[in-house]
Amino acid sequence: MKKRKESKLANSRALTLVLLALAAVCLGVLSLWFACVDNRTAMFISYFTHPLIAALNLLPVVYLALLLYFMTGRAGLSYGITAVLTLGLTAASFFKLTFRNDPMMFEDILLIKEAGNMAGKYQLFLNKSMLLAIVLVFLGWVVLHFLARGRMPLWPRLGGVAVLLMVFLPLQWLYADANTYTNRTRNEALISPWSATQVYTSKGFLYPFLYSVKSASDAPPEGYSSAAAQSILAAFEDADIPEEKKVDLIAIQLEAYNDFTKFGVPDLNPAVYEEFHKLEAEGYTGNLVTNIFAGGTVDTERCFLTGYSRLGSFRAPTNSYAWYLQKQGYYTEGSHSCYAWFYNRENINANLGLQNYYYVENYYGALTGGGVGFDAVLFPEMIKLYEQHKETSDQPYFGFNVTYQGHGPYDTDVLWWGDGWVVDDGSCTREELNLMNNYFGSLKDTGDHLKTFFDYYRASDQPVVIVLFGDHNPWMGDGNSIYHLLGIDLDLSTKEGFLNYYATRYLIWANDAAREALGNDFRGEGPDLSPNFLMNEVFKLCGWEGPAYLQATNAVAEQVPVINTPTGLYLEDGVLTDALTPEGAALIQDYESLQYFWRKHFDP
Repeated sequence: MKKRKESKLANSRALTLVLLALAAVCLGVLSLWFACVDNRTAMFISYFTHPLIAALNLLPVVYLALLLYFMTGRAGLSYGITAVLTLGLTAASFFKLTFRNDPMMFEDILLIKEAGNMAGKYQLFLNKSMLLAIVLVFLGWVVLHFLARGRMPLWPRLGGVAVLLMVFLPLQWLYADANTYTNRTRNEALISPWSATQVYTSKGFLYPFLYSVKSASDAPPEGYSSAAAQSILAAFEDADIPEEKKVDLIAIQLEAYNDFTKFGVPDLNPAVYEEFHKLEAEGYTGNLVTNIFAGGTVDTERCFLTGYSRLGSFRAPTNSYAWYLQKQGYYTEGSHSCYAWFYNRENINANLGLQNYYYVENYYGALTGGGVGFDAVLFPEMIKLYEQHKETSDQPYFGFNVTYQGHGPYDTDVLWWGDGWVVDDGSCTREELNLMNNYFGSLKDTGDHLKTFFDYYRASDQPVVIVLFGDHNPWMGDGNSIYHLLGIDLDLSTKEGFLNYYATRYLIWANDAAREALGNDFRGEGPDLSPNFLMNEVFKLCGWEGPAYLQATNAVAEQVPVINTPTGLYLEDGVLTDALTPEGAALIQDYESLQYFWRKHFDP
């Protein structure tokens, strides 16, 4: 009789639904525990002191579990699939936050292949919380397997699916609502509202992840009018580059390269930046205010190549400055001594107008034994490829190159670049010293190769302009620990902290032949610029009018030269602000429309 009651209880449909819903809630709670990295316990508690945040993170898990149950009729299977999807995405976000201070966004799913490859570059780990979570998930499955075996007939199950699908549309509206995300789920007691990452994690994980779905689509900007954008662009005409001013142009984006002497860090060996500072003294320099920190290299390079502050998918040919130069008779190519799949450069670089590109797979692997190439390989090959082109063609040359050396994380156990780049004053652990020596030693090596590279073009009678810039600040320990150790202010609510967080350096340099051809000495201190306006500065120094799009954006670059998309902050006339003047706001509105129009209307 007892066994019969237990069997009847286990087969109860109502109990099965209740247990499955409770198990799904527990999965949602586990997801919230891993939703952030810094100050996790306090942040976890804060989610439940804001009931809407907790509900918006738990509801998708319950919804998915019930939908799968009505579709399959199996509680254990539905729970298992829900657990894998929920905690798999949560774990991906947790490790991205740990290593790169960057959460998992919906669009990152499109880069799942490279994410898997890059995961091997970092030391993944299982801590006590993770092991406990795995045990709890397994126990949840055991409970459902033995106590939730209620089976529902087909027609009631189809009815359940229908009901859940009916509520999908209002749920979709709720999760995409900007007011709910910005205001109703505001949770700023433990964060800086100026940090996009912290704002994201202050709302849990599943809720902001689902909210990010809408940013994955390439929707037009608010108030966009194709006719109005076309009218603005029609006021300008694409201008040809005069034949006598068609100098060769070489751009090099340095991985995680920044000048830490600007932070006032006193304990660095002067040799680290000796060659770089000599180059700066010869050229035109300034701060490049990027959109990224410790990762996301592709944002800086594509902003530079296109002049866009907001990037599309680039899965089809898209207007860019490389296309313009190609139409002007330039041969456009470049190198990245890493893998072609990384950020899908193999396809996208071609769509951005680069006629040929060299990667590990098609070039550098033969020189490295199949692996990535550091600067000792890349810089000499850039010269070699340039020489080969000049020997076989009269076309002017545009090269866009991206380095890999300097990519984090930096080893804390083994010294790869020697010792003594950071003065040991006894305040650092051996692991912290090793990390810094590996980073700054790498930069010293880069400086040596820069010297050789620039010396070659300095001696050349071919007119050459070189653009050099860092893509973002380096990863320097989990939770930015080394920045804190060095006393570097990263407070995004101040201009100093904002620039410390986002700014690297740019250098525009010309050899004697180019200075003579262009009538410019290419010296001085330039303005703070976003990467999307760096080419405006290059064209101005070269005396090129450029394409109509660039001409149309010059006015924006003059008044609002920095547009920081993650924070919504701008530099307008040197002032950090999130509230532009009416004139600045009008310029930005026109610019947003212009770039969307130019991106969507490729002119082959």
